Amino acid sequence: MPQGKAVIGQSGGPTAVINRSLVGFIKEATKSDFDDILGAKHGLEGMLREDFVDLSNLSEAQLYGIGKTPAAALGSVRKKPTDSDIENLVSIFESQNIRNFFYIGGNDSAETANLVSEGAKSIGYDMKAFHIPKTIDNDLTVTDNCPGFGSVAKYVAISAKEASLDIKSMCKTSTKVFVLEVMGRHAGWIAASGGLAASRKGEAPHIILFPEIPFYREAFIERIETTVRQKGYCVIVASEGIRYSDGAHISGSMQRDAFGHQQLGGVGDFFAGF
Repeated sequence: MPQGKAVIGQSGGPTAVINRSLVGFIKEATKSDFDDILGAKHGLEGMLREDFVDLSNLSEAQLYGIGKTPAAALGSVRKKPTDSDIENLVSIFESQNIRNFFYIGGNDSAETANLVSEGAKSIGYDMKAFHIPKTIDNDLTVTDNCPGFGSVAKYVAISAKEASLDIKSMCKTSTKVFVLEVMGRHAGWIAASGGLAASRKGEAPHIILFPEIPFYREAFIERIETTVRQKGYCVIVASEGIRYSDGAHISGSMQRDAFGHQQLGGVGDFFAGF
């Protein structure tokens, strides 16, 4: 197969390492014999508009700057391609001799890369598609390490530690219960990292709620009451995706994203109403 050009896009929520993934790709891609290395502004949206930038000749200083820049340097997107999108995309790839498609993101972005790959095969265009991980959730299929997890684990652990010290110092006359809500639709890796705040058994956080374990309101309230009675305060780390035993999320809106996922959030506010 002809080598052709390579194109890369960023997709999904920006993380502390999404640009490091981009820089890693550029450094390795420049060692290859791609005809050109293109970056697409705002992922698939930019590819469908042929809104590309040349990434072939960036200096070490520029790459260093990109790697230290917050958010997505190329601009990110949440878009699930339709059959028409894929047909148009492959047509653009063919006209520009783009035969290597790289997509940085999480599980949904991996699905998108696969959809593009399968779409190209069905049309008969010879190309390769690659998914590059960046997500913080540490739950990518067949991926043993997600680059963003280390940074979020540290952030959540420090936040839980600092909040627990605040609550402990004020619980005699003020707030006795604190809830730290963290991301995690299906996997509780981020919530679990809150446990790093404790240096010995019995220290905060006292309760960690995982999306993998069914939530029972009565048992939860009883445990809070017991902890406050014994410790004077209670610190909780809760995944946004915690569910009842019937699979329903305890909190979330009726809105859905481009991939059909329910918009989650508000677990802390929900608990405040108990």
